[in-house]
Amino acid sequence: MGLRVAVVGCGYWGSKHARVLQTLDEVEQVVHVDGRADRLNGLSRAFPNAPCFPTLQAALPAVDAVVIATPPTTHVPLALSALAAGKHVLVEKPLATTTADARRLVVAAAEADRALMVGHTFEYNPAVWKLRELVQGGDLGDVYYINTARLNLGLYQSDVNVVMDLAPHDLSIINHVLGQRPSAVEAWGSCHAHRRFEDVAYLRLYYEDSRLAANIHVSWLDPCKVRRMTVVGSKKMAVYDDLAVEERIRIHDKGVQLGVDEPDLTQPPMSYRYGDITVPFLHFEEPLAVQDRHFARCALEGTRPRTDGENGLAVVEVLEGVELSLRQARRVELAELREDPSQLVSAAMAVQG
Repeated sequence: MGLRVAVVGCGYWGSKHARVLQTLDEVEQVVHVDGRADRLNGLSRAFPNAPCFPTLQAALPAVDAVVIATPPTTHVPLALSALAAGKHVLVEKPLATTTADARRLVVAAAEADRALMVGHTFEYNPAVWKLRELVQGGDLGDVYYINTARLNLGLYQSDVNVVMDLAPHDLSIINHVLGQRPSAVEAWGSCHAHRRFEDVAYLRLYYEDSRLAANIHVSWLDPCKVRRMTVVGSKKMAVYDDLAVEERIRIHDKGVQLGVDEPDLTQPPMSYRYGDITVPFLHFEEPLAVQDRHFARCALEGTRPRTDGENGLAVVEVLEGVELSLRQARRVELAELREDPSQLVSAAMAVQG
């Protein structure tokens, strides 16, 4: 038998899950859960055989697994309820809004012996896999820095700022590509069109290797839609543009070379190297379909998801470090937050209040 899955929250992203899950061989039935009748009615027209429920509690007896695609501040209570009922759970990003709550979910999943997975969809994207291969295979040489931009005009959220909404994507990609996590963070943000939440922010991630850094720019207030990541290495540079359908990855064989130890003062101190631009072939499949299929198989086979609770916790930890940096206008060492979890909760309360 296949898996019976409830999609909780049938808005923009939840409806995409509903569509994808309907196509998977591993899924026997999809159940729609939302308190808004108009959303359920819309999905019922597209999928007339899918049962609909107004609440998760009403749907739990009819399913084996739950996909939570509701606002971030509701993720934890819904996920805990599903785990307590013995259901496998996929939670959309971010896993939680505090590390304390993220840890609660990890512990609850372990105690229930159920799969807990976070929707870091880009880790199921073949372009991101290729970027990871280039970095960890040494094709780019030593990585100097990573720059990312995730910009658009909207969509403004009602319960979290632009960092909590957009930055989880880039944080999960960078963690995956580098195979390591930052040791410290620093952030700057501004509220423009929104009175309570930052709608533009800049993040800087620091690593144990002091030569490496990553910069993230997120915005709900930009005239152009941008989904771009640049990785600059000592040998080559790579650009991942998720909007360039035919050329998501471009590898630039260019860089700089230092001069000799005692350079001729009449000559430039370094030379520039220019080579070919290559576009590797990517066998592309919709990342959400790859992710949801993986979740279904993990639930059916009792295996650990690739983007498990610990993966989600690692991103939430950086997010809370960022929130504290925004409130206190300073660089935050992530180690200090682990030593004093109360700071994390205070930072989260500040951003939500």
